[in-house]
Amino acid sequence: MASGIPRLPGQDTPCPVPPAQRPLQEYAQLTCSWFFAWPAGDAAGLWRALTFSWLGGLPLTLLVAGGSIPLNHDPPRLAIAAAAAALLLPLFLLLRQWLGWTYVHRRLLAERVEYEESGWYDGQVWEKPISWRQQDLLVARHQVQPVLARLRRAIAVATGLLLLGTGLCQAL
Repeated sequence: MASGIPRLPGQDTPCPVPPAQRPLQEYAQLTCSWFFAWPAGDAAGLWRALTFSWLGGLPLTLLVAGGSIPLNHDPPRLAIAAAAAALLLPLFLLLRQWLGWTYVHRRLLAERVEYEESGWYDGQVWEKPISWRQQDLLVARHQVQPVLARLRRAIAVATGLLLLGTGLCQAL
């Protein structure tokens, strides 16, 4: 580390990328995050968190749907409309998780790392050595892709339930 640029173990070339902007470090930060760890664990944990978020939004959507005069006189439609509207919160949470995980997945698969030394105005690009690429590719394929698949399924189920709820509300 003669020039202030850290070297990785087993590499002859220095690594100019700040530690917090390295793809593996970003992956580790995502898995340690309370919010982004939901889909990284088991599927039951993800569904439990989504159910709690849906139940948390349900009283507010019941209150808002109760302000509609036609729905106020039709309790089954009121309940279905509120339940369908409450699905928006879990859907938005899933979309935010999807964006975070796809960002890390894209950085892990990239051959070059884009980074900033001190701010947005000094962006640099550093080509990953072969050993980094291999390790990042393994993490992307075996750790991140299952999370993305779990998120895809959850988004599809939430969207399907939202469409079913709105269709049922219209049919009644």
